[in-house]
Amino acid sequence: MKVTFLGIGTRQLGISQLAAVVRKEGHIPSVAFSAQLFNDRFVLQFPSIAKYFDDTQDAIDKIKEINPDVIAFGALTSTYQWGLDVINAAKEFNPAVKVIFGGVHASAVPDLLIKQPNIDYVVIGEGDAALPSILKALETNNDTDPIINTIYKDRNGKIIRGKRGAFIQNLDEIPFPDNSIWDDYVRLGDKYITMATRGCPYRCSFCFNNFFAKLPEEEPGKYVRLRSVDHVIAELKYAKERYNIRIIDFEDDVFGTQKKWLVEFCEKYKKEINLPFMLLTHPKFMDDETGRLLAEAGCKKIQMGIQSMDESFKKDSLLRYEKTEDIENALKVMHKYNIKVNVDHMFGLPHEPISAQEAALNLYANNHINRIQTFWTCFLPGTQLMDEAIAEGVLNQQQIDDINEGREFYFYRNVQNVKDISLQNLYHAYEFIFKIMPILPFFIRRRIKPKHVLWIPKPLKAIVIFSLTWRLGWVAFSLISLLTSTITYFTLPGIF
Repeated sequence: MKVTFLGIGTRQLGISQLAAVVRKEGHIPSVAFSAQLFNDRFVLQFPSIAKYFDDTQDAIDKIKEINPDVIAFGALTSTYQWGLDVINAAKEFNPAVKVIFGGVHASAVPDLLIKQPNIDYVVIGEGDAALPSILKALETNNDTDPIINTIYKDRNGKIIRGKRGAFIQNLDEIPFPDNSIWDDYVRLGDKYITMATRGCPYRCSFCFNNFFAKLPEEEPGKYVRLRSVDHVIAELKYAKERYNIRIIDFEDDVFGTQKKWLVEFCEKYKKEINLPFMLLTHPKFMDDETGRLLAEAGCKKIQMGIQSMDESFKKDSLLRYEKTEDIENALKVMHKYNIKVNVDHMFGLPHEPISAQEAALNLYANNHINRIQTFWTCFLPGTQLMDEAIAEGVLNQQQIDDINEGREFYFYRNVQNVKDISLQNLYHAYEFIFKIMPILPFFIRRRIKPKHVLWIPKPLKAIVIFSLTWRLGWVAFSLISLLTSTITYFTLPGIF
């Protein structure tokens, strides 16, 4: 059968992984891709510009050209409505095509998705076992037997529910990602994406791992699972031979959670791959030995979540248990070994004291950070953070429905959750400072406060943030030079 995956915004590793599973079963995978410039529902949204770059029809036309037997889409809450638009259009010219929705949004609200008339199958949790079983059922015209990790409708509209199985324990049994389906869309060698593990050791209240780890109805097995070092190296050797790779991006939730594995990996990676790489980590997994091993193996950049700098609040509300000293030590280790660090920081967290922003300002001012990525809190279906917001009456029924349906939802810049305009403006001031801080001179970094930038017009702040986000160096440099000169000569002298 021909199986077409829907891709939006950028290349997705999950699609590559499932495409490999599909091909292993003897079927033909492909992708219908929409770049959605300036409106990818994940990183960048400029609606006034996006309408001129909307290429949704390209994805629909690709589906029409391929004429697949099956369309599959891994939905985020923010991309769910886009996926519905595409499959609804596809069903108009090919009513017989079967549609499968999976991903974290499907796993959070599967009963809502299966009510959609044009969604035939909803996959909950990992799709590696579910997808081949669905395709086999379609091949044999079997619509009565339950399918693992799947809810589906039989020919009479009856809903059939399969059990939610344990997590796949031996990741070496899964084939290498099939990246060939992206050849027409991206240059894979610019940044090769892979994962060495699945699962996260933490259950942050705002993250999908908060509920995803609890999905199995039977004994789940380990949630954090590691591929063998040799399996990872074999994939990278193959990719290195096929593509002219510049850098490798490990998208594990937390890379290198087991020190013994990490030691073996770094030794073999340096010897057999020897390419620069980047990864994600957690403050509690970055000690001096880890920093040294990663640097010697070729790690050039690390992304680390900080989110908030109030220890009590993080522990009670976010289920994050690292302490300030853990964060400071991690930052010092990465600076010591010349590894660039990007940090994640959240605004608009319910009940977070504003003093947490000042503590973050002091942390960022006194450490060497390459980039401070800022996110505004969004309530994601299935998470503890959203459940608490519902219980406290923070969200009304219309807002709950809108979130679950993915309407008017934007993942990173949902500022509307902060109702107090003065607080919203203060957050904007902190955000602006955090964005420009990595390129400010130290003597300004250690003195600048929100009051010094509140007067800057929001459109100018937006241009600066956009320029820094997309590395438009000459724009950012010119604007920051102008602003810092103004701040230095007219604002800061009074507080020296």
